[in-house]
Amino acid sequence: MRICQNPNCSNPFNADGNRFCTTCGHSNFGDLLRNRFRVIRLLGEGGFSRTYYAEDVDRLDGSCVVKQFVPQVQGTAARAKAAQLFKEEAFRLYELGENHPSIPRLLAYFEQGASLYLVQEFIEGDTLHKELQNTTYTEAKIRHVLIDILPILDFVHSRNVIHRDIKPENIIRRYSDKKLVLIDFGGAKQITQTSLARQATVIYTVGYASSEQMAGFACHASDLYSLGVTCIRLLTQCLPYQDAYGNITDPLYDAINAHWKWREYAKTKNIQVSEQLGYILDKLLKHVVRERYQTAVEVLQDLNSNNFKSLFGMTTVPQLETPQIPSQTRLTPRSKSTESNFYPEFHIFDFDIVTLDTQGRIIERTRANARFFTEDLGSGVFLEMVSIPGGSYMMGSLDGEGDADERPQHNVQIEPICIGKYPVTQAQWRAVSNLPKINLSLNPHPSKFKGANRPVENVSWHEAQEFCARLQQKTGRKYRLPSEAEWEYACRAGTTTPFHFGDTITPDLANCGNSETRIFEFETKTKIRKETTPVGSFEVANSFGLYDMHGQVWEWCADPWHNNYVGAPTDGSVWEWQGDKNRRVLRGGSWSFSPVLCRSASRSWNESDGGLRICGFRVVVSL
Repeated sequence: MRICQNPNCSNPFNADGNRFCTTCGHSNFGDLLRNRFRVIRLLGEGGFSRTYYAEDVDRLDGSCVVKQFVPQVQGTAARAKAAQLFKEEAFRLYELGENHPSIPRLLAYFEQGASLYLVQEFIEGDTLHKELQNTTYTEAKIRHVLIDILPILDFVHSRNVIHRDIKPENIIRRYSDKKLVLIDFGGAKQITQTSLARQATVIYTVGYASSEQMAGFACHASDLYSLGVTCIRLLTQCLPYQDAYGNITDPLYDAINAHWKWREYAKTKNIQVSEQLGYILDKLLKHVVRERYQTAVEVLQDLNSNNFKSLFGMTTVPQLETPQIPSQTRLTPRSKSTESNFYPEFHIFDFDIVTLDTQGRIIERTRANARFFTEDLGSGVFLEMVSIPGGSYMMGSLDGEGDADERPQHNVQIEPICIGKYPVTQAQWRAVSNLPKINLSLNPHPSKFKGANRPVENVSWHEAQEFCARLQQKTGRKYRLPSEAEWEYACRAGTTTPFHFGDTITPDLANCGNSETRIFEFETKTKIRKETTPVGSFEVANSFGLYDMHGQVWEWCADPWHNNYVGAPTDGSVWEWQGDKNRRVLRGGSWSFSPVLCRSASRSWNESDGGLRICGFRVVVSL
């Protein structure tokens, strides 16, 4: 697909063979939208947008979805309303996608010419609508749909958002982990106490929406109703259809008597449903809102209840496995290693520390020292491990600072550890990759930006774990990835400002990218390197003597991803329970990410098997 480069073109997408733009007539074409997105093909078209599959060249050609605002409405007021909904969708995607692994993340939002665009994460998988063409949905599968989607809806509703378009086409089963992902928040509505009583723009899909939603008074229970309809349609494989004259026929619904006939239809198809699931589906489908489930949690409680046996005399009820959240009293400190705790002789090294003002000017430069030991990796390659003292600190950000996933701020106690002075270098990676295999084979040359003293990047979380296992076998010391709490403690080094340098960073002191909008004063004159640099090349450290903690490469932590710190441990240990173990925590930002994502408290994640594969790491060992 060719992209018209006329900045005022309202629809720059053209077929490959076009000599002139079909919209504006210009002949100047390029391959990228906004010099970043390579648009491959059209995915679909809705009421006021077109969706394209694309590649993000700034994220190593990672797959993404470009959504273009194309309102199919007449009149200035209607177009303005559609534009407002489109912009609101971008804000909702940012807030929701950044804080839940089963909602696509927003990657960009911008205006070009007369069009608005939002770019979001591309989910590799099939919609339930597509699955239905080749799959029979048993009761067990319906229960799994509920157990996957209900926690997502509970999260969405807790943010005072109503999706308003739950249907099989808007639920994708992700290939990587088979989890369900909720997409298309284009019709979602932000609600307040006052807006609940005010009639809203009517957005719904016929055959899935409740009567109150069709009247413009959607509420949380409206999404639950649509989920119930989705379940009975999957179970019966019966979808509404439209004839050539626009008339809709729905064998499951008696519109005259306002009655769902799914039980009768299921009986004719010999579809078996337990009394428990039948009760739950019937209550989801109640026409009167007050008779329906009010929250997703209520549905989950009934779904996992053992009381239905006594209520209905059932002999078998399929039970779901529900994760148990350990109480704080069940947490135990990491046991002392039974392996050798002998360390090579510690030495002292000196380093510079600088403090910046809000304009990025150095206002203080001091000299300090710290203890370290050197690990011989062979072939003249050494690993320097810095000793940092134990202590307590406030982890995360206060309300009004940072992102929602950085809260609540909480006190954490950290034990003394040794941590890499620098991120693991390519020379160190290569030396360890030549050691005997433990679980995985390691590519000795994975990095895109080559250099023995540059940090290794393009390695997965599992590969980083293999590195630690081989190092442990060689040395007899228990090398590992840091916990997320340990990493932030090491980065802050006693500071409480956004960066250990102070309130800002500059390109003279850290290797990070620029942001879409100016957040820090230096960004008007930043030289963007667009690649990694040799470790320690900025020649300044934090108060612990650690280099390159801000920017350079994203650094893996041991923890699975959690959406916030509610229930987080306070002893500095890895937060193992619950969370998404297919996604692991990243810290520190990188050469290609904006300064705001390089803050001490900033968090991100990546798929543990690699994902975008732009990550490095540093190792720790307990004293």
